[in-house]
Amino acid sequence: MPLLGAHQSIAGGLHLAFDRIERVGGEALQIFTANQRQWRTPPLQPEAVDRFRERWAQSKGMPVAAHASYLINLAGGADKAEQSVAGFTEELRRCLQLGIDLVVIHPGSYGGGGVEAGVERAAHRLDLALERSGALDTGLKVLLETTAGQGTSLGSSFEELGWLLAASRFPEHLGICVDTCHIFAAGYDFRTAEGYARTMAQLERHVGLDRILLLHLNDSQKECGSRVDRHEHIGEGCIGREGFRLLLTDPRLAHLPMVLETDKGDDLAEDVENLRLLRTLAA
Repeated sequence: MPLLGAHQSIAGGLHLAFDRIERVGGEALQIFTANQRQWRTPPLQPEAVDRFRERWAQSKGMPVAAHASYLINLAGGADKAEQSVAGFTEELRRCLQLGIDLVVIHPGSYGGGGVEAGVERAAHRLDLALERSGALDTGLKVLLETTAGQGTSLGSSFEELGWLLAASRFPEHLGICVDTCHIFAAGYDFRTAEGYARTMAQLERHVGLDRILLLHLNDSQKECGSRVDRHEHIGEGCIGREGFRLLLTDPRLAHLPMVLETDKGDDLAEDVENLRLLRTLAA
């Protein structure tokens, strides 16, 4: 069975994310390592790093992924290029300090320059961040997240993700994070056995299933092909339970960490219910 978990807050300290994921019975964790809506972030203090690593060791080594800031746009024009590279370089350095080896990032938005130029820019800037951060001497993997296709964002088609992987000088440090809401909104309908088989065949053809290292499990408020990114609780959106059952019972994905990114209150009750339903579907 996949390792099921959720994105959790780091409010009060990075290490407290482990308290929250354990409270909901999760087996995998995703966090932001800093405020995802700010460019400037203070350096990690040694005490915070030590507490995080100690708490992680107590969790029996559950998979942990970090999600990079939404401000970073590696595919965009020249105006914010250096800022985005610097921001992502710092994200990778924080993850290396913490021991996190899975780092999720949206491929970015190419603006008016076209897809091909956007792919070239994103791949070049990914390579720069990997080089500058020191990650090339480690097992760290940058996971390019599938996107819903809003505006000029890259990554809504598996072909674009395949082009990005091929354009990098360091493909061994790249992987894919599949977001169920995003691929559904982008037009991949996996709610039936036939649709699921088609979707996975296209993923295999353009990316390779071995490049998938993490999944985001989110239902969708909007219909297939809407290109609108709106997460919904499992089974309450347009994907529905059958699509998740097909994914969760696919033996090719059974070893992977899969995390929720759905809304929740302070008591985390929504995570508890979503994880309960996912485990029922997986069984």
